This record gives sequence, C-alpha cells and structure tokens, in this order.
Amino acid sequence: MDGSKLAEYWQKNLALIRNLLVVWAVVAYGLGILLAPALNGIRLFGGPPLGFWIAQQGAIWVFVVLIFIYATRMQALDREYGVED
Repeated sequence: MDGSKLAEYWQKNLALIRNLLVVWAVVAYGLGILLAPALNGIRLFGGPPLGFWIAQQGAIWVFVVLIFIYATRMQALDREYGVED
C-alpha cells in the first residue's frame, strides 16, 4: 500500500475509534454520571432507577456492542484497502 492510501486508511481508522469513544463517553459519563440524578426518577419494570442501571449495567452493554461494531467496521475497512487477514 502506498503512502497516500496508508494515510487515508489510518484517518478512517482513527475517525471510527474517535466516534465510538464519543458514544461510549456520552453513555458512561453523560448518562451514567451527569444525568443519573435526573434519570433516577424513571424505574425499570418497577426495579432499579434508570440512572443507576445505566451506570452499573447499561454502559457495560454499550461498550460490548461498540466492540462488535468496531470489529465489523474494521473488517470492512481492511477489505476495502486490501489488508485483511
């Protein structure tokens, strides 16, 4: 792969990582910490408050989903640039 293609590949890779980290930060910090008091007024199926659930479980589930999204998108990007395994 020539230099310009390599630079383009890494720019797309870094953009994907940045976007996924922004989603993770919004869910983990925004919803799980900053907005938790406001979300605690909502209860899940009569159980724990929503803010507590997002902080304890929801952010972890979102992170796991983001891992699968990253793997899928990187596989497609690798195929696009001919560097797949």
